[in-house]
Amino acid sequence: MSRFLRTHGLHRRLEGWPLVFTVLTVLAISVGTIVEFAPIFLVGGAVEPMETLEPYTPLELVGRDMYIAEGCNNCHSQQVRPFQDEVMRYGPVSTVEEGAYETPHLWGSKRTGPDLARVGGKYPHLWHVRHMEQPRSTSPNSIMPPYAHMLTTRLDLEDVTQRMRGLRRLGIPYSDADLEGAVGLAQAQADSIAAEVVRQGGPDRLADKEIIAMVAYLQRLGVDRAREVSRDLERAEPDLELHEQRERQQILNDTAVVAQRSF
Repeated sequence: MSRFLRTHGLHRRLEGWPLVFTVLTVLAISVGTIVEFAPIFLVGGAVEPMETLEPYTPLELVGRDMYIAEGCNNCHSQQVRPFQDEVMRYGPVSTVEEGAYETPHLWGSKRTGPDLARVGGKYPHLWHVRHMEQPRSTSPNSIMPPYAHMLTTRLDLEDVTQRMRGLRRLGIPYSDADLEGAVGLAQAQADSIAAEVVRQGGPDRLADKEIIAMVAYLQRLGVDRAREVSRDLERAEPDLELHEQRERQQILNDTAVVAQRSF
């Protein structure tokens, strides 16, 4: 090493050849970059999505983009880690399979606010509307800033088809029919959510406002995993019943044997 670094060593000679030194440096960086990124492309599709996993609807996709644009993922993670306290508070541990369609993923690592991986269906639509309008109206100790502008800013659905087309190129299974009817489907879902907000005692005329897309996205989080858990329970239930029947029969048999011995 001392020979390499001495005053007239090889390293000093390389420094005297700026073009050669630059080429070798770029080559070293390129090799490192390939080693780091090649596995990402080589294992594409290696993670199989859950059977119950579905792509985001057009309206949910718009809401997700708003979620990112507003920086919500800077304070809210979407990853329940394998710790008992997190499972008790947030729900089942997050898995790779349920994030197969996440582009980009929003797992996060900072929790200024609670984790949102399982928030879908936890609160009614109106709760989310009130929380975004004034967080302390629903969570008195919240330090989250208000996003009241979402209740008045018009919802733009014009480019949702282009977004879906781009995601399809990345492997998200949107069909041609999904793309063709994207705007209509988004508006129909927005009308449904807005009507539900009114039925819950909330403000009217929100169907064309950004808040509805945000509510749609938040209400989707964790729903796919919940469907998977429900499906697994349904599949296991017949086995459980059969197991219980066998246990009952065994108890009856043991009781009969004891009765015979007693006589």
